[in-house]
Amino acid sequence: MRWVFCLTFALALMSAACSRLGPPQTSGELVVAIRGDPVFYQPASDGEPASGFENDLLEAFADELKVKLKLVPVRGSREMRELVLAGKVHFAAALPVETGKELGFTEPLHVARQLVVQPAGAIGVDELADLAGRTIQVASDSPLDGALRALEPPVNVVEVDAPNDIDLLSRVADGKTELAATDSAHFDVAVNFYPDIDVAQELPGTVSYAWAFLAESDELRRRADAFLARIRADGTLARIRDRYYGHIKRINQENMAQFLAAMQTRLPHFRSDFEQAQRLTGIDWRLLAALAYQESNWDPLATSPTGVRGMMMLTEDTADHLRVSNRLDAHESIIAGARYLSDIIDAIPDETPEPDRTWLALAAYNLGMGHFNGARAIAKGVNRDPNSWYEMKKVLPLLARPQYYQRLKSGRGRGGEAVIMVENIRNFYDVLCRFEKGPAALPVQASGASLSSPPSQGRKASGKVTVPSAFW
Repeated sequence: MRWVFCLTFALALMSAACSRLGPPQTSGELVVAIRGDPVFYQPASDGEPASGFENDLLEAFADELKVKLKLVPVRGSREMRELVLAGKVHFAAALPVETGKELGFTEPLHVARQLVVQPAGAIGVDELADLAGRTIQVASDSPLDGALRALEPPVNVVEVDAPNDIDLLSRVADGKTELAATDSAHFDVAVNFYPDIDVAQELPGTVSYAWAFLAESDELRRRADAFLARIRADGTLARIRDRYYGHIKRINQENMAQFLAAMQTRLPHFRSDFEQAQRLTGIDWRLLAALAYQESNWDPLATSPTGVRGMMMLTEDTADHLRVSNRLDAHESIIAGARYLSDIIDAIPDETPEPDRTWLALAAYNLGMGHFNGARAIAKGVNRDPNSWYEMKKVLPLLARPQYYQRLKSGRGRGGEAVIMVENIRNFYDVLCRFEKGPAALPVQASGASLSSPPSQGRKASGKVTVPSAFW
């Protein structure tokens, strides 16, 4: 019977070996485990494509390998780890780095501080010892679990089945949880949605997230390390990081709380106008609403010292061009502002990819096309890419410097203010994407630039005009 056992064992080993994935080039597919997490990856939903920092990185890596990308969604780190160890995926993305010999990690892509969070206004925790005996909730399978259990004096750790740390922190904001543990990457995002939370205490150490491979996956791991080193060196990684995280600390908690309150009290009065503007222009109504809040705080009677007026703060010349009879009429202002933004988007050069096209168009909405084109000219003169928001937000403030604006027909411009405006709008848009229903349910009456389409598909496409939110 010994030979039967040996044969069975051998067959089991062969079966396990056969079930493991071969190199991506063999199948033409790179298979990666990833968890849906507002900080790292947002799966496709409601007609909008998948997006997120890790999504962009993985697509670029698959392109370099000349294979298709297949993402395997999982619920948590434990499942990601098991899939890697079983050879069911080529690697896992955004996995907390751990010690051990079974997995090998790239250089960390995120390093975050470990925090205990409480409701804003709660009695402060002056030092770690003040946490003794307190109950701290943590998402199940969280890398902070170990740090909490290592505290002396000990605390009471309670694991919560939350989809991700953002949802856990929403419980703190709602008063359902007194203390919760998270990391600074998740807190910085969550505080934009839930400004009624605050850091109670910082825990020792940090948590790092990286790509995790089987220790024996030498060739693919080598290719990944080389890819990440190259995009760090050429600035690609910084651009992707800026796309998703460059704007999230621009608005303080008090101002974000005011925005959330206005969403409940003011926005409902004008939502149908924004939705109609979407139907006419194809631009996501939430983006138009974010622009309007930045311009006027959703006040249809707003007037600035420079003479711009109304919900969308139109100049008199712009209003005349768009045949607006009353700039203080909210409906007229919203429709006209949406048409004006749509015209600007169309005027941005065709080679400009999304979402850069939209962020640049918003800057031009604030500056006017004359100053915006002047900034593009400056960008070319200082070897910056005029089609990149990451590059142009460094160039736009130069419009206020004499050595640059004296060469321009348009003269001096408030480029720094335009940068702040766009980054604020990105924050407001992220929040609206989380709490307000998107454009998928609304019929679109116009064709326009498909902002959610990859640049390679061309700028013009029929359908709605949306910008994927950084986090939702």
